[in-house]
Amino acid sequence: MPILDFVSTVRATRAGPTDTFSDVAGTTAWCREHAAALDLPAGFTASEEVRRELIELRQAVRALFARAVAPDPASRADAGRLPGFAESLDLVNATALAVPTAPRLEWPTGPDPSIPPDPSDSSVPPESSALSGFSSLSVPSARNVPAVAADDSARARAALASAAIAFLAGPRRELLRACPAPRCVLYFVKEHARQEWCSVACGNRARAARHYRQHRDD
Repeated sequence: MPILDFVSTVRATRAGPTDTFSDVAGTTAWCREHAAALDLPAGFTASEEVRRELIELRQAVRALFARAVAPDPASRADAGRLPGFAESLDLVNATALAVPTAPRLEWPTGPDPSIPPDPSDSSVPPESSALSGFSSLSVPSARNVPAVAADDSARARAALASAAIAFLAGPRRELLRACPAPRCVLYFVKEHARQEWCSVACGNRARAARHYRQHRDD
Protein backbone atom coordinates (compact mmCIF):
# COMPACT_ATOMS: atom_id res chain seq x y z
CA MET A 1 0.00 0.00 0.00
CA PRO A 2 1.75 3.24 -1.20
CA ILE A 3 0.66 5.43 1.70
CA LEU A 4 1.96 2.89 4.23
CA ASP A 5 5.26 2.83 2.32
CA PHE A 6 5.38 6.60 2.69
CA VAL A 7 4.74 6.76 6.43
CA SER A 8 7.13 3.83 6.88
CA THR A 9 10.08 5.88 5.65
CA VAL A 10 10.54 6.30 9.40
CA ARG A 11 11.34 2.80 10.64
CA ALA A 12 13.39 0.90 13.19
CA THR A 13 16.66 -1.01 12.85
CA ARG A 14 18.86 -2.73 15.42
CA ALA A 15 20.71 0.56 15.78
CA GLY A 16 17.50 2.51 16.39
CA PRO A 17 15.00 4.55 14.31
CA THR A 18 16.15 5.55 10.84
CA ASP A 19 14.73 7.98 8.27
CA THR A 20 14.83 7.38 4.51
CA PHE A 21 14.47 11.13 4.02
CA SER A 22 17.45 12.00 6.21
CA ASP A 23 19.34 13.20 3.14
CA VAL A 24 18.71 14.14 -0.49
CA ALA A 25 20.24 10.91 -1.83
CA GLY A 26 17.86 8.73 0.19
CA THR A 27 14.91 10.93 -0.80
CA THR A 28 15.85 10.70 -4.50
CA ALA A 29 16.20 6.91 -4.31
CA TRP A 30 12.79 6.53 -2.67
CA CYS A 31 11.10 8.84 -5.19
CA ARG A 32 12.63 6.95 -8.13
CA GLU A 33 11.54 3.62 -6.64
CA HIS A 34 7.95 4.92 -6.48
CA ALA A 35 8.12 7.08 -9.63
CA ALA A 36 5.19 5.41 -11.40
CA ALA A 37 2.81 5.81 -8.45
CA LEU A 38 3.93 9.41 -7.91
CA ASP A 39 3.74 10.41 -11.60
CA LEU A 40 7.45 11.27 -11.60
CA PRO A 41 9.99 10.93 -14.45
CA ALA A 42 12.29 7.93 -13.99
CA GLY A 43 15.32 10.17 -13.54
CA PHE A 44 13.72 12.50 -10.97
CA THR A 45 16.24 14.05 -8.57
CA ALA A 46 15.09 15.50 -5.26
CA SER A 47 16.34 18.81 -3.92
CA GLU A 48 16.76 19.83 -0.31
CA GLU A 49 13.45 21.70 -0.57
CA VAL A 50 11.69 18.58 -1.86
CA ARG A 51 13.18 16.56 0.99
CA ARG A 52 11.86 19.02 3.59
CA GLU A 53 8.42 19.17 1.94
CA LEU A 54 8.12 15.38 1.91
CA ILE A 55 9.04 15.21 5.59
CA GLU A 56 6.47 17.89 6.42
CA LEU A 57 3.77 15.99 4.51
CA ARG A 58 4.78 12.66 6.03
CA GLN A 59 4.55 14.03 9.56
CA ALA A 60 1.11 15.47 8.78
CA VAL A 61 -0.08 12.08 7.49
CA ARG A 62 1.41 10.35 10.54
CA ALA A 63 -0.48 12.81 12.76
CA LEU A 64 -3.72 11.77 11.02
CA PHE A 65 -2.74 8.12 11.42
CA ALA A 66 -2.14 8.73 15.12
CA ARG A 67 -5.67 10.15 15.39
CA ALA A 68 -7.08 7.23 13.38
CA VAL A 69 -5.70 4.58 15.77
CA ALA A 70 -6.79 6.47 18.93
CA PRO A 71 -7.45 5.61 21.70
CA ASP A 72 -4.74 3.00 21.03
CA PRO A 73 -1.17 4.36 21.20
CA ALA A 74 0.37 6.00 18.14
CA SER A 75 3.69 4.89 16.66
CA ARG A 76 6.50 5.37 19.15
CA ALA A 77 8.70 6.90 16.44
CA ASP A 78 7.30 10.39 16.84
CA ALA A 79 4.16 10.26 19.01
CA GLY A 80 5.44 13.12 21.16
CA ARG A 81 6.48 15.47 18.36
CA LEU A 82 3.78 15.28 15.72
CA PRO A 83 2.13 18.43 14.35
CA GLY A 84 -1.39 19.27 15.52
CA PHE A 85 -4.38 17.45 14.05
CA ALA A 86 -6.10 20.52 12.53
CA GLU A 87 -2.96 21.84 10.80
CA SER A 88 -2.12 18.34 9.55
CA LEU A 89 -5.59 17.94 8.06
CA ASP A 90 -5.27 21.33 6.34
CA LEU A 91 -1.82 20.50 4.95
CA VAL A 92 -2.88 17.13 3.52
CA ASN A 93 -5.96 18.67 1.88
CA ALA A 94 -3.99 21.61 0.48
CA THR A 95 -1.26 19.35 -0.86
CA ALA A 96 -3.78 17.14 -2.67
CA LEU A 97 -4.91 20.12 -4.76
CA ALA A 98 -1.90 19.88 -7.12
CA VAL A 99 -3.71 17.48 -9.48
CA PRO A 100 -6.56 18.14 -11.97
CA THR A 101 -9.23 16.89 -9.57
CA ALA A 102 -8.37 16.42 -5.93
CA PRO A 103 -10.05 14.53 -3.10
CA ARG A 104 -10.69 16.51 0.07
CA LEU A 105 -10.72 14.80 3.49
CA GLU A 106 -13.53 16.01 5.75
CA TRP A 107 -13.24 14.81 9.34
CA PRO A 108 -15.99 16.35 11.50
CA THR A 109 -15.22 16.78 15.16
CA GLY A 110 -17.54 15.67 17.91
CA PRO A 111 -17.33 14.33 21.47
CA ASP A 112 -16.76 10.64 22.09
CA PRO A 113 -16.75 9.48 25.73
CA SER A 114 -14.64 6.44 24.84
CA ILE A 115 -11.63 8.56 23.88
CA PRO A 116 -9.78 10.51 26.61
CA PRO A 117 -9.10 14.23 26.06
CA ASP A 118 -5.88 15.44 24.47
CA PRO A 119 -5.02 18.70 26.25
CA SER A 120 -2.45 19.63 23.59
CA ASP A 121 -4.97 19.47 20.72
CA SER A 122 -6.03 23.03 19.98
CA SER A 123 -8.63 21.78 17.48
CA VAL A 124 -10.91 20.59 20.28
CA PRO A 125 -13.34 23.41 21.18
CA PRO A 126 -13.43 24.60 24.82
CA GLU A 127 -16.95 23.30 25.36
CA SER A 128 -15.67 19.81 24.44
CA SER A 129 -12.55 19.95 26.61
CA ALA A 130 -13.82 17.19 28.85
CA LEU A 131 -14.07 14.89 25.85
CA SER A 132 -12.02 14.35 22.71
CA GLY A 133 -12.23 12.47 19.42
CA PHE A 134 -15.15 11.69 17.20
CA SER A 135 -18.63 10.30 17.64
CA SER A 136 -19.69 7.15 15.85
CA LEU A 137 -21.31 9.33 13.17
CA SER A 138 -18.35 11.72 12.82
CA VAL A 139 -16.14 9.66 10.52
CA PRO A 140 -13.83 10.88 7.75
CA SER A 141 -15.21 11.20 4.24
CA ALA A 142 -13.82 12.39 0.91
CA ARG A 143 -15.24 14.55 -1.87
CA ASN A 144 -13.67 15.87 -5.09
CA VAL A 145 -12.82 19.55 -5.45
CA PRO A 146 -11.18 21.61 -8.26
CA ALA A 147 -7.38 21.60 -8.20
CA VAL A 148 -4.46 23.45 -9.82
CA ALA A 149 -1.57 22.55 -12.14
CA ALA A 150 1.81 21.90 -10.54
CA ASP A 151 5.41 20.77 -11.08
CA ASP A 152 6.82 17.26 -10.60
CA SER A 153 7.45 17.65 -6.87
CA ALA A 154 4.03 19.12 -6.10
CA ARG A 155 2.34 16.43 -8.21
CA ALA A 156 4.18 13.69 -6.32
CA ARG A 157 3.15 15.12 -2.96
CA ALA A 158 -0.39 15.51 -4.26
CA ALA A 159 -0.43 11.81 -5.15
CA LEU A 160 0.72 10.93 -1.63
CA ALA A 161 -1.80 13.26 0.00
CA SER A 162 -4.58 11.86 -2.20
CA ALA A 163 -3.57 8.31 -1.23
CA ALA A 164 -3.72 9.30 2.44
CA ILE A 165 -7.19 10.78 1.96
CA ALA A 166 -8.45 7.70 0.11
CA PHE A 167 -7.15 5.44 2.87
CA LEU A 168 -8.40 7.51 5.81
CA ALA A 169 -11.83 8.01 4.23
CA GLY A 170 -12.13 4.30 3.42
CA PRO A 171 -13.08 1.19 5.39
CA ARG A 172 -9.49 0.05 6.00
CA ARG A 173 -8.90 3.03 8.30
CA GLU A 174 -10.60 1.08 11.09
CA LEU A 175 -8.01 -1.70 10.69
CA LEU A 176 -5.01 0.63 11.04
CA ARG A 177 -2.73 -0.16 13.98
CA ALA A 178 0.64 0.92 15.34
CA CYS A 179 2.85 -2.13 15.83
CA PRO A 180 3.46 -2.69 19.59
CA ALA A 181 6.52 -4.93 19.13
CA PRO A 182 9.76 -3.81 20.83
CA ARG A 183 11.65 -1.24 18.74
CA CYS A 184 9.08 -1.31 15.90
CA VAL A 185 7.59 2.06 14.89
CA LEU A 186 5.51 1.00 11.88
CA TYR A 187 1.82 1.37 11.16
CA PHE A 188 0.09 -1.61 9.55
CA VAL A 189 -3.36 -2.72 8.41
CA LYS A 190 -4.74 -5.61 10.43
CA GLU A 191 -5.43 -8.38 7.92
CA HIS A 192 -7.10 -10.90 10.25
CA ALA A 193 -8.68 -10.94 13.70
CA ARG A 194 -5.73 -12.46 15.53
CA GLN A 195 -3.04 -10.25 13.98
CA GLU A 196 -1.25 -8.22 16.67
CA TRP A 197 1.97 -7.13 14.94
CA CYS A 198 3.02 -5.82 11.55
CA SER A 199 5.07 -8.92 10.66
CA VAL A 200 6.03 -12.42 11.77
CA ALA A 201 9.45 -11.08 12.81
CA CYS A 202 7.85 -8.50 15.10
CA GLY A 203 5.56 -11.16 16.57
CA ASN A 204 8.55 -13.38 17.33
CA ARG A 205 10.42 -10.48 18.90
CA ALA A 206 7.42 -9.51 21.03
CA ARG A 207 6.94 -13.08 22.26
CA ALA A 208 10.66 -13.42 23.04
CA ALA A 209 10.58 -10.16 25.02
CA ARG A 210 7.50 -11.31 26.93
CA HIS A 211 9.13 -14.68 27.70
CA TYR A 212 12.27 -12.89 28.94
CA ARG A 213 10.24 -10.60 31.23
CA GLN A 214 8.28 -13.52 32.68
CA HIS A 215 11.43 -15.50 33.54
CA ARG A 216 13.26 -12.42 34.81
CA ASP A 217 10.43 -11.73 37.25
CA ASP A 218 10.22 -15.33 38.52
